[in-house]
Amino acid sequence: METVRIVRVVLIGVGNLGRRFAQVITDKHDDLLRRYGLDIRIVGVADSRGAAICPEGLDGAAIGTIKASGNSVGQLPGHGQPGMTGLQLIDAVDADILCEAGPVNLDANAEPALSHVRRALEKGMHVSTPNKGPIVLAYGELTALAKARNVQLKFDGTVAGGLPAIALAARDLRGATIQRIESVPNLTTGFILDRLAAGVAWDKAIEQARNAGALEGDGAWDLEGWDAAAKIAILALSVLDQDVNLRDIPREGINHIDREWLKAASCKGLVRLLASAIRRSDGTYQLDVAPTVLPHEHPLGQLGSQQMGISIETDLFGTITSIITEDTPLPSASSMLRDLLAIFLN
Repeated sequence: METVRIVRVVLIGVGNLGRRFAQVITDKHDDLLRRYGLDIRIVGVADSRGAAICPEGLDGAAIGTIKASGNSVGQLPGHGQPGMTGLQLIDAVDADILCEAGPVNLDANAEPALSHVRRALEKGMHVSTPNKGPIVLAYGELTALAKARNVQLKFDGTVAGGLPAIALAARDLRGATIQRIESVPNLTTGFILDRLAAGVAWDKAIEQARNAGALEGDGAWDLEGWDAAAKIAILALSVLDQDVNLRDIPREGINHIDREWLKAASCKGLVRLLASAIRRSDGTYQLDVAPTVLPHEHPLGQLGSQQMGISIETDLFGTITSIITEDTPLPSASSMLRDLLAIFLN
């Protein structure tokens, strides 16, 4: 067997994504060790109320169990540190990579996640995050900091959950000029639009989305199109080399959608909240987010309620389309493992 490399992970954020990622690391530990020679250990974990530290590695099942009980990881027997913050955890442990899976919190300048990412990079740690906030608000700063510290910043889970949209566009299409990106990167709006098109009342559709776990909180982040706008902004920043301000992107959500228009449009194709980037003659891109009719022959025109997709038109490789069915948060959570392997296997 090849030489074993210990990879020490700090995980901040133990919600839908974080606790599933912790379980994946535990479940996949022996397989990853056998296949890649990587002994991946979560040596520290933090939520909003505390942290836990164990250099030998924390058990993902124990993390999930204590969160399911409504308690903080700060209460983990033998390892808990009640009241310890994420920043304090980063400073307290020796680790190789931060996995930041906290809330987006754009209204609060992406804090505390932005400070977590910044501190980890300053300390010389790699970073993987599915958190859109830090990338949207501080992409230039964070990528420059990662380069200066000779570490990597990965965020492939920020655009379409488990679908490797950024890796596809930035790595696998190198050498080509991207003419157009069309993406359906938000599950919540597709779920609700399908029910509205079927005649379900708005309040009932919202209730069904919430009961299915497709809608959290008041839903404004999804329904007003901010989530989709953030995702096309990240593609523009990281793939298209465009300097983008999220609030400058033309954005129309589905919260005020005209039901008569939706009914008529649904007869012509699939209605989805489409986030697009179209190349202008001067090399810049027009970004846009709006409910759009996708004809059935469109590459994304057959998406189901629990599917996301991206279609990229290029000058060299034609049009490449990728679609993912994501009926649980597991694929999105696993994007951090994909990032981790991209860092430590290269």
